[in-house]
Amino acid sequence: MDSNESNRNKKLSRRSFLKTMTLAATGLVALPGATYGYARYAEPKWLEVTEYTLSFARLPQQMDGIKIVQFSDVHLGFNFDAKDLSELIGLINRIQPDIVCFTGDLVDYAVGPDGDAYARILSELKPPLGKYAVLGNHDYYKEAPKVEALLKSAAFELLTNRMVRIQRHGSSFVMAGVDDQWKGYPDIDKALARVKPEDFVLLLSHCPDFADIALQYPVDFQLSGHSHGGQVRLPFYGHVVLPKFGKKYVLGHYVLGAGKLQLYVNRGIGVSEHPVRFLCRPELTVFTLRKG
Repeated sequence: MDSNESNRNKKLSRRSFLKTMTLAATGLVALPGATYGYARYAEPKWLEVTEYTLSFARLPQQMDGIKIVQFSDVHLGFNFDAKDLSELIGLINRIQPDIVCFTGDLVDYAVGPDGDAYARILSELKPPLGKYAVLGNHDYYKEAPKVEALLKSAAFELLTNRMVRIQRHGSSFVMAGVDDQWKGYPDIDKALARVKPEDFVLLLSHCPDFADIALQYPVDFQLSGHSHGGQVRLPFYGHVVLPKFGKKYVLGHYVLGAGKLQLYVNRGIGVSEHPVRFLCRPELTVFTLRKG
């Protein structure tokens, strides 16, 4: 397939996704006024903090009990502003994680005039073992270099097809990341080039369906977002629409390859395309990792 055809397919896929999202939102509008009002004004701001204790055979004993906070899909500029971001960062700081991971879509389409404010607020996160990020497809739509610069100025380690080694109590594990599967160029071979056979590896990938690729590599735990959990979920039906590369693994915890890989798909903080959530609250996830 040549590059022009690939670009046309990307545009068609996105157009199809937006059309389906519009139909889903139209369906919500048709519901009783109180239901739509809840989906439009209440649930998108009703953040849920979910907590998981997960065990990993390959986790170093010195890392037992480490606490990681994941947030994803903020979509700044579309019904989520600097004040909202400040409240979110304040909450994360009160949780006191050892590590913070951000799994993409910081902005909806552009950084805009509040970029300095965003960077200042994000810089208030100071977990002792660092904060790490990858880009999402929305970060690429207009000005990816500005999103990259914003994250770096806020002291995030941007893991675009690269890894870092996190040290604790004389031991270490690998934190790696890949580029966005939809709009970027993920290269897991490059990202894991310096991994040792005994390393525990945590991989950040915006798109959750990348887990099928990660499963073929020495990855123990993958954190993703992108799907928003469907953003709109109907009783007895589930999600109404899902984006490309977020269709197989939709939300929550998955165990793949007979336990070789654990995957968590965060429902995201913000909304996109339509400012509604229904039976799919925004999510901040807290993980405690255990040796076991």
